[in-house]
Amino acid sequence: MTSSKVKISVIFGTRPEAVKMAPVIAALRKRPQVELQVCVTAQHRRMLDETLAAFDIVPDADLDLMQPGQTLAQLTSRAVSALDEYLERQRPEVILIQGDTTTVLCGALTAFYHKIRIGHVEAGLRTYHKYSPFPEEMNRVLTSHLADWHFAPTETAKQSLLREGIEEARIFVTGNTVIDALYHIRGKVRDVSFDEMVELKALNSKLDIRNSKIVLVTGHRRESFGEGFRQICQGIKMIAQRFPQVQVVYPVHLNPNVQEPVKRILGDVDNVHLTEPLSYLPFVKLMDVSHIILTDSGGIQEEAPALGKPVLVMREVTERPEAVAAGVVKLVGPDAGRIFGEAEKLLTSEEEYRRMAKGISPYGDGKAAERIADILLSD
Repeated sequence: MTSSKVKISVIFGTRPEAVKMAPVIAALRKRPQVELQVCVTAQHRRMLDETLAAFDIVPDADLDLMQPGQTLAQLTSRAVSALDEYLERQRPEVILIQGDTTTVLCGALTAFYHKIRIGHVEAGLRTYHKYSPFPEEMNRVLTSHLADWHFAPTETAKQSLLREGIEEARIFVTGNTVIDALYHIRGKVRDVSFDEMVELKALNSKLDIRNSKIVLVTGHRRESFGEGFRQICQGIKMIAQRFPQVQVVYPVHLNPNVQEPVKRILGDVDNVHLTEPLSYLPFVKLMDVSHIILTDSGGIQEEAPALGKPVLVMREVTERPEAVAAGVVKLVGPDAGRIFGEAEKLLTSEEEYRRMAKGISPYGDGKAAERIADILLSD
């Protein structure tokens, strides 16, 4: 693909996708042989826009698909239709998608219909549980059988693809682009004070972030809606009550299925601070000063170990086993007792804490995006 300009469209729709695709966009923009287009579906609107601004990305096309209360089927239908029109109009030679969202599956399927080649960034992650995470597990499995390039973050991911019959010559172990993004943003925010960041200034005035022991929480998984989130919130409440000197910071996802139990169970706990979702720069800043992190997010399982932060994952299974094997991430499920028990160990045992706070990143060296660009242009 080096003889003439190659038209590549990068398609994504959520904040995590934007974070992980930003380094790829930057790498491709440096290649004079690439004609690059950025298309966002805006599957998540507000959090996506904040992240685009953090990485100085202005989309060439914005499909603006977010609607309150839409079902997965409705989003899928609207995404396929909008992407069909976009690809018919722009006719790229290659599309790049990342991860496992509804945008990813719809982008791959629509590109397949147009016989456009597909590069899948962060390919090969698997839990082998159809409904966990839901719908992400099936999104990425189906995408793998449509893609032409598989940019696997780890050797484990490569082996998963090989077991599914993916041709080895089309699989490339690159590392994960989230580490590229994390190192870039950490460099930008490390010397910025909390009071200089609007989203952290009010929080800092209440609890003196730098001099407090922070437990940072994120949670949003569909499979935990209902009883799972009740258990998660009860576990957090138990931590806060057992350790009144610890400050729990929880940027609450906008989904009503998250907002309702979180505010009902945690809203009146003095040392639990519920905030609006944070944009990426202040969130990285907050991760960097946190003591431990409780999450059900995929990306944070990759980012936090690179910052030397122990992570308790409030899920029963993970598609990122490398950090678990390295001892820097532990699965606790959406289970109040397990969440509290493991957090208590980390807050009372220096030995247990040191064992998990190793600063080990099994997900790359910060150069994944450059490798992806080189591979695409050498094909």
